[in-house]
Amino acid sequence: MKILVINAGSSSLKYQLIDVDNGAVIAKGLCERIGIENSKLTYKPTGKEPFELVRNMKDHTDAIKLVLDALVDPVHGVIADMKEIDAVGHRVVHGGEKFNKSVVLTDDVIKAIEELSELAPLHNPANLMGIRACMAIMPTTPMVAVFDTAFHQTMPEKAFLYGLPYEAYTELKVRRYGFHGTSHAYVTGRALTFLDKPVDETKIITCHLGNGSSVSAVKGGKCIDTSMGFTPLEGLPMGTRCGDMDPAIVAYLMNKLGLDRAGVDNYMNKKSGMLGISGVSSDFRDLGEASKQGNKRAELALATFAYKVKKYIGSYAAALNGVDAIVFTAGVGENDRGMRAMIMENMEYLGVDFDFDYNMSAPRGEEIVISKPTSRVKVLVIPTDEEMMIAKDTANLVR
Repeated sequence: MKILVINAGSSSLKYQLIDVDNGAVIAKGLCERIGIENSKLTYKPTGKEPFELVRNMKDHTDAIKLVLDALVDPVHGVIADMKEIDAVGHRVVHGGEKFNKSVVLTDDVIKAIEELSELAPLHNPANLMGIRACMAIMPTTPMVAVFDTAFHQTMPEKAFLYGLPYEAYTELKVRRYGFHGTSHAYVTGRALTFLDKPVDETKIITCHLGNGSSVSAVKGGKCIDTSMGFTPLEGLPMGTRCGDMDPAIVAYLMNKLGLDRAGVDNYMNKKSGMLGISGVSSDFRDLGEASKQGNKRAELALATFAYKVKKYIGSYAAALNGVDAIVFTAGVGENDRGMRAMIMENMEYLGVDFDFDYNMSAPRGEEIVISKPTSRVKVLVIPTDEEMMIAKDTANLVR
């Protein structure tokens, strides 16, 4: 069964064509600068030469047309006809409380996603552009929405409520929603295969660490808490996001720096985090190089990040009443061996016997155990695959 996975942004569109029966990625790529001059399509078919095409795409419909043309191209294509695409799976960032699982797209679902745009004004409208573009070109192909927030909808009220008047939740829907749910769900499923106990008895902490980062507590395969909140700004300090802080700081900064609402939002989302602390970069690789050269603020940024992750792991071990496995995933979690070592230092109290030597030489891109056989808690590196998760959810629903 061939599933086209679409992740649409405001001016970009990532895609993968996946055969879910054998797990093969048939082709993947990216449309950039949609609606802007010099739009570009990147196309990478498996087993054939990749190519880039610069051609103006006035909207997402143009982008989808280019993607489909590339997939069926006589020379570069990987399928003979669009009818070979059995379904389309769309990543949708915010499903609110309306969606606790993936759903087949209908007019009612689209209307609900539109209504939820108030909670995700930068993401849901862009996701809808991709949905509508596909529907215009492939009107008879079944389509599915897979929500970033769905995995976290199993959190109990005590975990998702803020200390605000209860009406802020009931009337304004202010609560912790959590994000990166598709990634947390995927690595949780993979981590369960490493644990020799019934699923209902498992306790897992998943660490999705990248330019955007979040940690989740998963009990019996279900999320009971997660670090991102009402928006993806809460939780860990990230590439350019501040993460947890005293909310009174917002009014203080607005007053001292003369910022309006948009200005302080930009300050916390785009100028903070690793970039703000280091003054060097939001990229952990750049910070690692700067740290080696003696840049103290780069060192401080990395140490701050590791400390905050460590705190979340400790608090979630308390929430879970123990932990069976700690999982590292996403760009930093999968590839930054030094950061993993910083986070896992002095974790013996949890029952972790971390293999620091193997961690520093461990292969990348593979599912591996980086704790010692003597460790009561397994520490795992599991490469995330959100696209495969979207494809599988889509296939299961349309079958």
